[in-house]
Parts: sequence; structure tokens; C-alpha cells
Amino acid sequence: MPVQASHRPQSLNPGAPGRVPPVIPTQPGPGGRGPGGGKKRTKRKDPLWARLTLIFGAVLMMTSGVAIVGSKAVIGQATSGIAQRNLLGDAGKSDAEGGNNLDGAIDMLLLGVDARERWAKDDVRSDTIIILHIPASHDQAYLISIPRDTEAQIPANPKSGYRGGVDKINAAFYWGAQKGGGWEGGAQLMAKTIKNMTGISFDGAAIINFGGFKNIIDALGTVRICVNHEVKSHHMSMVDGKPMWNADAKKTGKSYTPVVHKKGCKEMEGWEALDYARQRYGLPNSDYDRQQNQQQLIKAMAKKATDKGMLTNPLKLNQLIKAAGKSLILDTGGAPIADFIFTLKGVTGNDLVTLRTNGGTYSPNADRSKESLNELSMEMFRAVKEDKLADFVVANPGVLSTRK
Repeated sequence: MPVQASHRPQSLNPGAPGRVPPVIPTQPGPGGRGPGGGKKRTKRKDPLWARLTLIFGAVLMMTSGVAIVGSKAVIGQATSGIAQRNLLGDAGKSDAEGGNNLDGAIDMLLLGVDARERWAKDDVRSDTIIILHIPASHDQAYLISIPRDTEAQIPANPKSGYRGGVDKINAAFYWGAQKGGGWEGGAQLMAKTIKNMTGISFDGAAIINFGGFKNIIDALGTVRICVNHEVKSHHMSMVDGKPMWNADAKKTGKSYTPVVHKKGCKEMEGWEALDYARQRYGLPNSDYDRQQNQQQLIKAMAKKATDKGMLTNPLKLNQLIKAAGKSLILDTGGAPIADFIFTLKGVTGNDLVTLRTNGGTYSPNADRSKESLNELSMEMFRAVKEDKLADFVVANPGVLSTRK
């Protein structure tokens, strides 16, 4: 994978050197290598009992750490309904960086779109931009959100007629989607923009329709979400005790009141958890709070999927995968989905570490029209590229998300 990857020995001990505890690092110090700088990991034989793990945002990010009955063939059949497209273009890892070899560090690009059926395919911006990094030890996973308003040099895209220029980074998806590019073209231009900005090449990508997350949460039942700041919904209202989009609530001619998310922890149904994760107006740190809330939602879904034998029940598992399949478009970089699942079977929901750029606060550029990524954030991306993120987080614990 990355040229300077640090192949750390696998460890399931949260206090082990070089491994970041899920909440707050308790041991400073360098990440350790195995004797002689670490040996190349040997491929394990396919076990009869496998565990679905964190990957690609929905079914693979929500099905972690639990044994299910099946082989690669069984899992491959179960996930065959998930749409796969070329989302990376030329932003994928080269052969020199490891190509589709999953032995080393794995970097995924997760793009969240808030699309509705009535919206055109080329009229959507990706407001949720997350890099998923899994170190070569394959025993932990990190989520890093890139602010939607980050100033970026978006490269020219002849396919859509875009000449290139400086804009907010979420515009890359819009310009790539023009003139028939669709979501595939949008993702390719976004991936190229991020690669140029951070130096990170990707093993795969996913477009997640956050609207479809409701179906996944409904399949899970509920998810436990902790509201840090009370916020009034900018999108939904209650009519006769039922949640409705504001536009639909107005059409009823009845009285309606905005949905209010009150401070505290609770079990949320799909519509409520999704609505809370969409909010940025009325929150102290606006989009940064929204980023952390969306990371919290993904982590809550991962944890819930491991509860009460959810993944050992073939019927429930099938329902979950079906719901996820309607919400995802994947690019596995040529590697079968089942290979990702088996490679990362040691990662669980509790091993998911959420990180934040710019200390979680707005960082305006020179003319205050966009955001800039500070030097510490750029150093964090370099640590991702070099597979030294665990060491970086231990040395800079302030990048850890404050959400539970």
C-alpha cells in the first residue's frame, strides 16, 4: 500500500503502543513495529465463521465484529445487489502504492449526498466527505471528515466541460456530475480533487444516500444517539404527532411545529436520527458539529448491528443488506466485496475512531468566503498517506471527536 506504510503487529489491546484507544489515548509514545520493521502479513485461509466489518459506510460499516455463518461465496451472493461503479477514476492507488492488494493500509472515500427522488442526478453536491483509514494492522478504523466549505483547487474535467478553478470542495461533485456525468462522474472529480489536496490515493469509494439511511436504521430498529446541543430542525415538523418534511407539512393545511432535538441520550428511530444528523443551523460550530453528529450516527449504527445477534440471524442480516444496498453505490477498486469483509474481520464498532479537522471549529480563508485546512490538519492527512495515523493521534489528542 502506501510506500512508507508502517506494518504494525496486530493488537487487540486498547493500551498497546501505536494503537489509539477508542475514546482518549492513555499512553503517549511512538507506535511500535514488529521485529525487523514488520513482516508482510500472510493471507489467512477463509474461515467457515466470518465477521462482517467496517467498510463503505453502510452495510460494511454497520456490520462489524460478529460471527455469521457463511463463506466468501455466501457473503458475495448476499451483497450482489449492491451497485458497483467506477467512483475513483484515476484517483485509485497505483500498482506502486499497492493497487487492489489488501495486505497493507486501506483508504476509502465516503461521500454522503442528501438526495431526494425529485432531484436531478446532476444537481447534487456532496456535503458529507469522509476519509476512512484502516492501518496495515487491520485492527482499527478511523473516520476523518473534510468540511464541505473547504477551499479547493478543483481540476478541469473535460467530460463535463468544467475548466477547473478554486471553489468550495463540495462543488467538485456537482461539476463532475454535469452533462451526463451523474454521481459516478461527481465522485471521480471529488476523489481527484482530494488526492491533489492531500496526496492520498484510494482503495475504494462509496456514495451514501443519507436519505436511504432511514431504511437501514429501521432494519436495525433504533440507534442510540447523544444530543450535545438542543437544536430545532431546519427540515422537519410535527403534524398530528407525525414527522413530515416542512414542505409536505405546509401542504396539509394543518398546524405544525418544528421538530426539536433535545439534549441528552436516547434511542432514535430512523427518521429522527437522520434528521438530527442533517442539522447544522443553530449548532455552535455549524458544519463541524454536523460532521461529528454524522460520525456518531455511523458509529451508533455499527454498534447496534452487533447487538442481540443481529448478524447471526439470516433473516435480519438479509433485511439489513437489502436496506443498505438501496442506499449505496460502491467502488471496491477491483477487489471483491467479500475480500474486504474477510480482510477486515478484526475491526469492530468499538475500534472505530472519529477524528476532526481544524480542531472542530470554523477556520476561514483570507477573504472569509471559504475554509482553510490548518497545518495540523494537513499533517494528519500526511499521516494517513504514510500509515502513521495512530502515532499522530497519540501525539495530538485534540483531533479526537468529542462525540460518544
